[in-house]
Amino acid sequence: MDPNAVIDIGVQGLLVAAKIAAPVLITSLVVGFAVSLVQSITQIQEVTLSFVPKAIAVAVALAVCGHWMIQEMVSFTHRMFERIPGLLG
Repeated sequence: MDPNAVIDIGVQGLLVAAKIAAPVLITSLVVGFAVSLVQSITQIQEVTLSFVPKAIAVAVALAVCGHWMIQEMVSFTHRMFERIPGLLG
C-alpha cells in the first residue's frame, strides 16, 4: 500500500467527518451564542438555561440533516470499498 494512498484516505475521512459534524456544531454554536447574549443582556446567570435550547436545536438539526449525513457516510464507505482492489494490486 502506497503511503500517498494512506494519506489520501485519511484526508478524505477527515473531510467527511468535518462535513457531517458541521450542521450540529454550527447550530450549537449559534444557539449558544444567542442564549449567552440574552443572558448577558438580562443578567440571568443560570447554567441550565443554555442547555435546553441547545439540546432542542441540535435535535432539530439532526432531524433535518440526518438523512444527508447518513448518505454521506454510506457514500464514503462505498468509495472506500471500491478502492480496495486498487490498493491491494
